Amino acid sequence: MTDPLSRTRGPTAGGQTAGDLPPGDGVPAGPPDGRQVPRFAGPDTFARLPRLGDPGVGSAAVAIAGVPFDSGVSYRPGARFGPAAVRAGSKLLRPYHPGLDVQPWFAHQVADAGDIPVNPFDIAEAIAQIDTAARAILESADRLVAIGGDHTIALPLLRAAAGRHGPVALIHFDAHLDTWDTYFGAPYTHGTPFRRAAEEGLLALGHSAHVGIRGPVYGTGDFADDRGLGFATVTTADVARHGVDHVIDRLRSRVGDRPVYVSVDIDVLDPAHAPGTGTPEPGGLTTRELQLILRGLEGLPLAGADVVEVAPAYDHAELTALAAANVAYEFLALFALAKDKPA
Repeated sequence: MTDPLSRTRGPTAGGQTAGDLPPGDGVPAGPPDGRQVPRFAGPDTFARLPRLGDPGVGSAAVAIAGVPFDSGVSYRPGARFGPAAVRAGSKLLRPYHPGLDVQPWFAHQVADAGDIPVNPFDIAEAIAQIDTAARAILESADRLVAIGGDHTIALPLLRAAAGRHGPVALIHFDAHLDTWDTYFGAPYTHGTPFRRAAEEGLLALGHSAHVGIRGPVYGTGDFADDRGLGFATVTTADVARHGVDHVIDRLRSRVGDRPVYVSVDIDVLDPAHAPGTGTPEPGGLTTRELQLILRGLEGLPLAGADVVEVAPAYDHAELTALAAANVAYEFLALFALAKDKPA
């Protein structure tokens, strides 16, 4: 009798479920079958996936890592608890993605790399630790999906991605630009990562864009500075007036054939859909709009991705954690379909 707690393995070439095959057979290891082990039980990894380094999972096409860091926030703290909340929300996921007709964790090996330990009292040291850890994970995985944590973590993640792929086209979903120079004199915060990334040459700026920008700012110079860095901007008003297909066309035209890094601050969603975040802004995208735009990136050469700023203390009924878990699921589906998918 098959042990229901053992890992399922992906479809065989004949299209049938392979069941519990021995390690090393080349078939991806997946989570326990939700029809045998209830989805609220089992491992506490993302979607109950195997851990990177488990028997038979010495490497992966995609690794998922938590980054429990929120010392760069400017308003409500708590995103350090985001990775645990998103993993809990991910238990609800199932293996087949009908919107993109793909099984994200059976197309190739996907594994949870655990959390990156970071210094909560020293932002500069934390950034260096995240950079080092991300590069180490990428020694065992082709791509990395990070779960934050606040948006400060995007800078070291972009350093690691650019170290492998060269300057990347950034698609940044957020209510805020995150290209400010300093905040209270501090150059490294969750509001500055993409200015620092631009200064460090990590981004293909003529191919990068913000999506979901809205809300009050400190002055017109904020937008002028951002344009001066080379970013294009799609506001929530643009999405509302022109629709998601128009936005997808703009983004695909913008990035061209550059390697793409996708960064999603969950506050790109309206607080009705994602209340559990540090700097909520009314008037945001719906969860459905975000899902559809992400799916519209199918086939682009994705270099990496993150979803950040889930602060579960402010969440209600796990709305924000569930939304972020589904964002990560969209990333996994896109990686499974990416046209530069590693051999």
